Amino acid sequence: MTEAIDGLSVTRAGPLALLQDAGRFGVRRLGVTQGGPVDLHGWAWANHLVGNAWGTPALEVTFGGLELVAERDLAIAVAGADLGATVEGKPLAIWQPVTLREGQVLAFASPVNGLRAYLAVAGGFRAVPVLNSVACVMREGLGGHDGEGHKLAEGNRLRVSAAASREVPVGAAQPPSPPDYQQPGPLGLLVGAQIAEFSGTSLFRAFNTAWRVDDRADRMGVRLTGPRLQCRLSTMISEGIGLGAVQVPPDGQPIVLLNDRQTIGGYPRLGAFTPLACSRLAQCLPGQEVEIKAVTHERALADHRRFRGVFG
Repeated sequence: MTEAIDGLSVTRAGPLALLQDAGRFGVRRLGVTQGGPVDLHGWAWANHLVGNAWGTPALEVTFGGLELVAERDLAIAVAGADLGATVEGKPLAIWQPVTLREGQVLAFASPVNGLRAYLAVAGGFRAVPVLNSVACVMREGLGGHDGEGHKLAEGNRLRVSAAASREVPVGAAQPPSPPDYQQPGPLGLLVGAQIAEFSGTSLFRAFNTAWRVDDRADRMGVRLTGPRLQCRLSTMISEGIGLGAVQVPPDGQPIVLLNDRQTIGGYPRLGAFTPLACSRLAQCLPGQEVEIKAVTHERALADHRRFRGVFG
């Protein structure tokens, strides 16, 4: 691994800032969850804009409130949500690479459009991997900037590659138009094994209702509120839970499971949101409305391959 040096110091921590690489895979048999960025789209673009390879750790900033001081010149990019980011009090251009000079203050205020922003540094952040990943999962005490699953705190320092670029990469990639997270559009769902156990009325409502994002939402999952869905299954043997699984507990209100989900669950499922649908859902503020749209496996796979193809 390339030598690491101090890159940014934390002068105000904000509610939640976590270091995330692509995630921790191959360990769910141990009861260890995936972690990684809940908005894969924003995280991938932040890294891509500064020339980083897929999987390079970036900082996930939720709600804002974070303030960092550069300890050296760095090329950075912020993608994902607009959290009112500024450099030395002046608005920071997001979804494009910029140069942060030594001593400058990078601050995130509060949500303007979306919920989670991603900060990438050319060359990448550096931390000690745990189970082959630096993805931070606070519940399990794994990964992150310190290897123990902690969110950033005042006084922490973020390490970067000693080979980190100080200037914006020449010919840096340009993303498509930044998403409007206030208009998330239909979220693609792959129907699941228990879909036939739900009543016809419930299925009609599931796919023809505007669901509201509840305030009970975090990196583990997002509860949706709307009409009560009814399932003929009263009990189930627990099954493995994948990203985006839409469980329906007895109260009939769906729970969409995200990156820090449990590894098994026993509630019936409508199916699973695609990774890109999960990304859009992760940017929704409480009270925002979303719609569920069934998609075929072929369509979902083609969309994901097209997305991943951008990043090599």
